[in-house]
Amino acid sequence: MFGRDRIEYKTPDQVRAMRRAGLVVADALAAVRAELRPGVTTADLDACAAGVIRVAGATSSFLGYHGYPATLCVSVDDEVVHGIPGPRVLREGDVVSVDCGAVVEGWHGDAAFSAVVGEGSQDDRDLVATTRVALWAGIAALATGSRVGAVGEAVEAAVEQAAAAGHNDGRPYGIVQDYVGHGIGTAMHQAPDVPNYRTRGGAHAGARLRPGMCVAVEPMLARGSAATHVLEDEWTVVTQDGARAAHWEHSVALGADGIWVLTAADGGAAELADLGVTVAPLD
Repeated sequence: MFGRDRIEYKTPDQVRAMRRAGLVVADALAAVRAELRPGVTTADLDACAAGVIRVAGATSSFLGYHGYPATLCVSVDDEVVHGIPGPRVLREGDVVSVDCGAVVEGWHGDAAFSAVVGEGSQDDRDLVATTRVALWAGIAALATGSRVGAVGEAVEAAVEQAAAAGHNDGRPYGIVQDYVGHGIGTAMHQAPDVPNYRTRGGAHAGARLRPGMCVAVEPMLARGSAATHVLEDEWTVVTQDGARAAHWEHSVALGADGIWVLTAADGGAAELADLGVTVAPLD
C-alpha cells in the first residue's frame, strides 16, 4: 500500500470507500451551510454536522484527534483554521470557515468552505471567492501537473490574478504558509505535504503525482499578512495582524484516467469543466 516515499497508494475499491466518507462530509457541510445565519452559535453548527455524521453511520475525523473537543473546526473573521465551536454567536458580516472530516470503514474524507454571514462587505465576499477560485485552480493542477508543486503554483497564480483584477483593493492577499494540504486515506493527515503556495522549484517540486494518491488541497488566504499565531486554547490559529481570513478544502483522488473530487457531490465535474478538466469517477 505504501510506496518507498511513504505515500499511501489506494486501490480503486479503497478510493470508492473514501468517496463514501467524502459524501458524508459533503452532506454535513451542506447542512451547516443551510444553518449559517446571524444568531446561530458555532456550537449549533457543530451539533448540526455531528447529527449528519451520526445518521450516516460514520464517525468524526476531528473529535478526539490529539484531544480536539469538537466535530467541526469553525473559524470566524481573523481565525484562519482550527477554531473550536462554542457559545460564540454569529453576526451579520462575519467571515466563517467551516472544516469537517468523517471516517467510513477506516477511510477519511476532509473538506472545508468559507462564507460571509448575510450580505457582508464586498472585500470579504471577494476574499471568500478568491480562496474558492484558488482551491479549484489547485485541484485542476492535479490533473495536468506532474508533481505536487503544481498545486501551489496554480493556487498562487490564481491569487495573484485576483489582486491584479482589483480584489482586496489591488493589494496582495496573504497566502498562509504555516499550514498546508496533505495526503489523506487511512489517516486524516499523511504524506505528502501539499503546499498552497509557490515553492522553490515551482510546478516541478515535491512528490510525483501518481494514480492511487489521495490528497487534500486547502488554500488559506488573509486580507493582510500571512503571518499567524496560535491562541491559548492551543488550537485556534489567527492572523498576526487581525486581518480576516478564508479557507477552502476538498479531498481529491488521482486515478489512472484522471481525478475525482471525493468531497464534492458531483465529483467536481461542474467546477472543473470550466477549467478544461474532466473528472474520472469510479462509480
